Amino acid sequence: MNSTPRTPPRVGEETAEFRAEALDDAINGLARRNPLASAAIAFVPWQKYTAISIAVLTLVSALLNPVPTLLVLTVLCTLGYLAMMFDRLLIFSRGLDATAIVTVTDEQALAIPDELLPAYTILVPAYNEPEVVGDLIAAMTNLNYPPDKLQVLLLLEEDDDVTIDAAARSGVSQIVEVILVPAGDPRTKPKACNYGLHFATGTIVTIFDAEDLPEPLQLRRVIAAFDRLPDTVACVQAKLAFHNGSQNLLTGWFTADYALWFGYLLPGLMRSTSPIPLGGTSNHLRRDVIEQVGAWDGFNVTEDADLGVRIAASGYSTAVLDSITLEEANSDPINWVRQRSRWYKGYLQTWLVHMRRPVATVRALGPVGTYRLTLLLAGTPISACINMIFWFTTAAWILGQPDLIAALFPPYIYYFSLVSLIIGNVATIYMYLIASRESDNAYLLVPSLTMPLYWVMMSVAAIKGCWQLIRNPSYWEKTFHGLNTPTAAAAETEEALP
Repeated sequence: MNSTPRTPPRVGEETAEFRAEALDDAINGLARRNPLASAAIAFVPWQKYTAISIAVLTLVSALLNPVPTLLVLTVLCTLGYLAMMFDRLLIFSRGLDATAIVTVTDEQALAIPDELLPAYTILVPAYNEPEVVGDLIAAMTNLNYPPDKLQVLLLLEEDDDVTIDAAARSGVSQIVEVILVPAGDPRTKPKACNYGLHFATGTIVTIFDAEDLPEPLQLRRVIAAFDRLPDTVACVQAKLAFHNGSQNLLTGWFTADYALWFGYLLPGLMRSTSPIPLGGTSNHLRRDVIEQVGAWDGFNVTEDADLGVRIAASGYSTAVLDSITLEEANSDPINWVRQRSRWYKGYLQTWLVHMRRPVATVRALGPVGTYRLTLLLAGTPISACINMIFWFTTAAWILGQPDLIAALFPPYIYYFSLVSLIIGNVATIYMYLIASRESDNAYLLVPSLTMPLYWVMMSVAAIKGCWQLIRNPSYWEKTFHGLNTPTAAAAETEEALP
């Protein structure tokens, strides 16, 4: 936190040459400095040829010896499920320890004199979101931080006329500075953030989405946390929750999902010294470390997860802070699938990038860190895809008990699969119930108990994300916000904020 950022140009006074250089760096900076660290190319040659070889070998084997081949695949999938289940339970158990989350009281946050607070930059990337500009103004006005040390940059694509007009009409310039990012592909959030970083003046940089509602003392809590934590901590991740969790069953599932992830699994990962896939917003980063690790990858559609892994690989760590940022949960199934498929695609992108040099990754993250990286970033989307196959297999067995399925599940496989199916699902639902209870959201009881229906949607999203990884890896599927009714959102926000 002792770095002194360079003096950027004043917003609106940058030259055409500066804009061109900043845009090129925002898109290609990481790929140029470290080509193997960027998702600009989804598969490097050896990964592509290995994947094709495995696919061809499996297909030929299935044609020549179908039952033994399917039996081997069933064994591998079952072992993978068991590994993920036990590791998830281990992480959850570590997250149950209250000390896994950094807690800063109101008194401790307010005790820091204003003159000792560092300069803070908030990046707010938005695209085609005119309906949430008003929310942004309200959220930024509500922050308890000295205005002369707070820089808020609203990052808009220069051809996003509807959002630019909405910002101009709302008087947003009185609170934030609007930066017009030169239009062009890839139209990704990391590209916008990288471009905005060239204008940042803060020693701490964070990202909020335009519809986010961070609790007022969050920035002060972050500074207190950094002062308390070792110098090796490069990022403080706040918890994310939703203000419309009771809108429908989908938002309830989404809210329970976040309660488990940010309340227990991320803190458990922190206690395990494992790489932490950061959340998309409210990750508060030391500016010097961001620049050291290469900032965000303009081609990665889960730039947050990728940055979290690179932070860990560079010898730094992430802490989870007990401070909440409220967001809007997706209430529309199609919109949700678009968002979740992008996340799954980005998880696989990130895993592929960091496994291009497996030996170097093991040295940087350690064997356990690499193992957990694989389970989280590759295992999560792949298992979600495979789920669909096993559900159809289970349904076929219940309905007709065909001989092929009996052959694929001899006793020594059947009982392991039964453990994975029953104990794994029960344990997962139990974790959701604990997370929902501790978040004081009684309405999450039904969503937690009906989670298997949510997993079906996850499977659909995962299949879509894997297909897109092959066809259009850096395409950023837009998630539409503002679907919740303003009246309901205002009422629930008032209840949810501390």
